[in-house]
Amino acid sequence: MSSITGKKIIVVGGSSGIGFGVAGAALESGAEVVIAGRSSDRLKAAEMRLPESGRVTGIAADMANEADVARLFDAVGAFDHLVATAGTPPPNDPIGETDMDSVRGFVDGKLIGAVMLAKHAVRTLNKGGSMIFTSGINKDRPPVPGGSVVSAVAGSFSYFARALALELAPTRVNIVSPGWVDTEMWDEIVGAAKTGYFNEMGARIPAGRIARPADIAPAYLYLMQNAFMTGETIHIDGGQRLV
Repeated sequence: MSSITGKKIIVVGGSSGIGFGVAGAALESGAEVVIAGRSSDRLKAAEMRLPESGRVTGIAADMANEADVARLFDAVGAFDHLVATAGTPPPNDPIGETDMDSVRGFVDGKLIGAVMLAKHAVRTLNKGGSMIFTSGINKDRPPVPGGSVVSAVAGSFSYFARALALELAPTRVNIVSPGWVDTEMWDEIVGAAKTGYFNEMGARIPAGRIARPADIAPAYLYLMQNAFMTGETIHIDGGQRLV
């Protein structure tokens, strides 16, 4: 296992949720971190809350906008690891009621955004570095009804990583697939019902509770540090896939 001390890591979606957890864990391991997201205000707030704030920089960029993505990597310059955790609430209507503009927006923000990140990251990614993208439990346990779009997008990431790991070798490309995680996005999706959802699912899964970002962050650090891991998907869901 190689150290990430002194390495430069870009965390897309690092102002909140899993990305914020990864940024904090990387800083505690001695890395230099760039957090990227759409909101300058949220990035500034995250910088203030992160440990070792002198080694973290926020850059505002919309991952659905290729000019913004290109500008992000131009601003950062040479770096060692890319982590992409950013996402938006998925469309969840039954297929017969699906709004196609919502579908296109979700695919653009998640899958096309990942392709654009990879396209521009290769220009300045240091030799021996890696890319880590984020999938999710919906590919294994799609919600019914309304889970077809998010399941298709989440499932595509494992195949994306396998092909990209071959194309970019020896650069490594991997996926982290978490289960439910207590993040701000859940407040957008279900609001006050979140507590009930979490209590019910937490009682069902083997781990006995819903994950926090700090539970998930070590999977990303492992993939940065293990120079022999590529083209793989790490499931870290507390056993949620089993129930």
